[in-house]
Amino acid sequence: MTSVLELPLKVGAKPFSRAIVRRVLLCLASLLWLGAPAFSTSAVIKADFVLVKKSERKLYLYREGRVLREFDISLGLSPEGPKEREGDFRTPEGLYYLDLRNPDSSFFLSIRISYPNKSDIQRARSAGYPPGSFIMVHGLPNDLNRPVSFYESEDWTDGCIALRNDDMVEFWFLTEQDTPIEILP
Repeated sequence: MTSVLELPLKVGAKPFSRAIVRRVLLCLASLLWLGAPAFSTSAVIKADFVLVKKSERKLYLYREGRVLREFDISLGLSPEGPKEREGDFRTPEGLYYLDLRNPDSSFFLSIRISYPNKSDIQRARSAGYPPGSFIMVHGLPNDLNRPVSFYESEDWTDGCIALRNDDMVEFWFLTEQDTPIEILP
């Protein structure tokens, strides 16, 4: 089944700007999320911890030790082992924080992970490499080069954690600035 977030962004012959569509979808989602009686602001339970299990290709949202939500993910092109340096296409491993939200990224929404931490910087520098940066949790690319099924079944990022677009909307609304995220092998 095709998600509304995966449909072509055209009406007639005039294409819509993806940034405008993202903003409209975010506004609609917020109105539905915050305006519906079942989802009043007092009823929205935000995650207090995010856990990624790379070997399972799963991301879990937790609140007070209980799983709120589970998502399938895609990782970097070389998913085995921790990120060692810029350009190695690995997803980092360790404890970080969600530290910056970007509704206008090249992907459908993105939230930056606070990689590199001090030990990541020291490890990379001792090996003579830059550690890399801008590791994100994000949705699909705004300009798809392959069928959606590829992005959902393969590891394809440069080292980020990718979700389906509809899952990314949930992740966006269920997490906050500085939520801890632990990435395990």
